[in-house]
Amino acid sequence: MERKISVIGGGNVGASCAQYMAEANLGDVMIVDIVEGMPQGKALDLTQAGPIRGYNCKIEGTNNYKDIKGSDLVIMTAGLARKPGMSREDLLNMNANIVKIAATNIKKYAPKAYVIVVSNPLDIMTYHMFKITGFPTNRVLGQAGVLDSTRFRAFVAMELGMAPTDVQAMVLGGHGDTMVPLPNYSTVGGVPIKELIPAKRLKEICERTRFGGGEIVKLLKTGSAYYAPAAASVQMARAILLDEKKVLPCSAYLTGQYGLKDIYIGVPAVLGAKGVEKIIELKLNASETKELKASAAKYKGVLKEIGY
Repeated sequence: MERKISVIGGGNVGASCAQYMAEANLGDVMIVDIVEGMPQGKALDLTQAGPIRGYNCKIEGTNNYKDIKGSDLVIMTAGLARKPGMSREDLLNMNANIVKIAATNIKKYAPKAYVIVVSNPLDIMTYHMFKITGFPTNRVLGQAGVLDSTRFRAFVAMELGMAPTDVQAMVLGGHGDTMVPLPNYSTVGGVPIKELIPAKRLKEICERTRFGGGEIVKLLKTGSAYYAPAAASVQMARAILLDEKKVLPCSAYLTGQYGLKDIYIGVPAVLGAKGVEKIIELKLNASETKELKASAAKYKGVLKEIGY
C-alpha cells in the first residue's frame, strides 16, 4: 500500500491499533517495540489473520526505529501502564523518558509524519512529543477526548438501553480526573440527553466518565484499557489519512482558544489531511469554563516537573 503507519509500542494498545488499522485497510503497518521477537510475532499473527478478516496490507514488526522511515503517521503507545492506585501523573518521569527516545527517532526517521500520542499522562506527553520533535502543532496531537467522549457515549447508551452509535457526546479538558463532560453538547438521535436522563443521574454518569479508565484498571488489576483507546486512536488516524474533516475531541495545542495558550488539552477539532485543521470554540457556561481552566492549570503545573 502507498500509506505507511508506524505504531510505537507493541503491547495491548499498540497491537490493537495495528489490528484495527489493518482491518480498516488504512495502510501498511510497522509495529516497533524494544522486546525482541514480540513485535515480529504479533505482526506475523496479524498477517495470518488477514485472509479471514479481509485486509491486504503488509504488517511487520521491528526492534529498530530506523524501520519507521517514511511513515505518514505514527501512533505513540509505548509506556508503562497504570496499576491499581496509580494516577496517570504517577507515570510522568518514567514515560517522559520513553517518549523522548521515541520523539527523537520520529524526528530523525519520519520527519514528515503526523503523530498521535496515547502514552500517559496523555496531555503532558503530547506536549513533550511536540517539543522534542519540533514538529508544527497541527501534526502533533493526543488521543484523549475521543476516548473520554466514547466512554460517556457508552455509559449514556447503557443507561437508556439505546444504540451507542446514536449517542453523540463531548468531553473537554485534560485526559484525567479533571476532564469536563459536556451534557449540554451531548445528544441521542439529536435529542439532548438532559431531556432523557434526570439531572442527578446524569451527574453520576459524568462522574463515572471522569474515572472510566480507573474503573477498568481496578477490574483488570494488572493493566489498563486497550480496546477503546486503540479504537479512538484509529478513528483519529483515519480522519487524517482519509481527509475526513471530522470533528473529534482531542488533545490539541491552544494559542488563546478558551482563554488558554501554550498547552495541549482536550478540545473539539477538525481533523483532516493537514492534521488539526481547526479548533472549535464552544460556548461554555461559567461552571464549565471554571472546570476547563482548572484542568489546564493542573497540567501547566505538571509540565514544570519535566522542565517546561
